[in-house]
Amino acid sequence: MNTLTHLTRISANAKTGPIAVSTSSSETCPPSCPFRAQGCYAKSGPLALHWSKVTAGGRGMDWITFCDAISDLPRGSLWRHNQAGDLPGIGEEIDASALGKLTTANRGRKGFTYTHKHATESNREAIRSANANGFTVNLSANNLAHADELAETQCGPVVVVLPSNQTTNTLTPGGRKVVICPAMARDDVTCASCGLCQRQRSAIVGFPAHGSGKRKASNVASN
Repeated sequence: MNTLTHLTRISANAKTGPIAVSTSSSETCPPSCPFRAQGCYAKSGPLALHWSKVTAGGRGMDWITFCDAISDLPRGSLWRHNQAGDLPGIGEEIDASALGKLTTANRGRKGFTYTHKHATESNREAIRSANANGFTVNLSANNLAHADELAETQCGPVVVVLPSNQTTNTLTPGGRKVVICPAMARDDVTCASCGLCQRQRSAIVGFPAHGSGKRKASNVASN
């Protein structure tokens, strides 16, 4: 794998709080992700500038060096993989070997991430393995009906993008509980103080569309 990944050891993002966060180059994002061209929050503001530099090769490190950096984080650390980008591998496919290396590096730490790479059984097996071995991979759903579909795969916990005006807890069409991300619902909560997305859980975490592309993202989430 030749793409680069950048690690910010202490994030200045108000929503994540002061935890380590990574950013992977954009070619890791699957073309099938509907938000890639319609409302991706990472394509605006300072994060977009940072992401473009990682993608262009101006920032970041190779995968082995990145995994070594994760294994150097203090034990028990909560950290987020990919404030932008997706799991290792170009496009749709997960590089299972690379994900396995990251899962090993994460041992004793509390890493979590999100992925749109969940359409194939080989990808799902890689995700199941990561979740079973302590690295939490949330399956990203495009809308509430899609969240039900992903929950049925039993690969791991599920998150879902919601219309921007959906700011209270709700249910999927299949009756599954959807909890609004606490860090989006309250100003006094961050990823650092919450950690919900790092837990193996049955509840689906909902993210109301936000950022400069929230109208387009809301359109996807409403379908």
